[in-house]
Amino acid sequence: MTDTIQLGEITILVTKKDIKNVHLSVHPPDGHVTLVAPKATRLDVARAYAITKLGWIRQQQERLRNQARESPRQYIERESHCVWGRRYLLTIAHRDAKPCISLDHKRITLTVRPDADAKKRAEVIHEWHKSLLHELVPAMIKKWEPKLKVRVTGYFLQRMKTKWGSCNHRAGHIRLNTELVKKPKDLLEYVIVHEMAHLLEPTHSERFVAILDKHYPTWREARAELNELPLTAEAWK
Repeated sequence: MTDTIQLGEITILVTKKDIKNVHLSVHPPDGHVTLVAPKATRLDVARAYAITKLGWIRQQQERLRNQARESPRQYIERESHCVWGRRYLLTIAHRDAKPCISLDHKRITLTVRPDADAKKRAEVIHEWHKSLLHELVPAMIKKWEPKLKVRVTGYFLQRMKTKWGSCNHRAGHIRLNTELVKKPKDLLEYVIVHEMAHLLEPTHSERFVAILDKHYPTWREARAELNELPLTAEAWK
């Protein structure tokens, strides 16, 4: 069950779970606020806690508002695109054949049919992004399964508006945001480890933090870097 706290212009979604401590979060890209509290917490107590954190909430929301955003991609000649944290210039080639993409040290060459519009070019690039992720994700999962002593029964790639990843701990599945292909590879690995850790602990509890501290001690730095990199305009409509 979810309750709502309204503090002026700030809406806070409150969820009660079987945890020991309150967890207050401001989420990218839009700065929406959530508060997860122990089951026995009264709503007025949660509200009083949130009031003490108002300054911090506004500071985090301001940081997100000022965060760099990529302009909407048009998939045109010499447009800038990121892959694994590096910028490349897009080159469009036309050929009456199945679309394909090649990458060299400076350029992404997108070969499409002459009548391919921006929507079609975007679809081709998105499928290419997924193929790049499929090349790395299984090996990263395999690397971390024995370390965490968990088993991932499946992973899925999709565009996600407000999360870098998610986990269905009951099914053993993890989902990853395809936008991760634009970030450095170590940040992809951090998100994978984060979601795999949820197979051991579903909530962001003290136990979950302890798991990350033990197995991925630089997770806080990785999280900060991930959330400070440019957001993608088209993903947040």
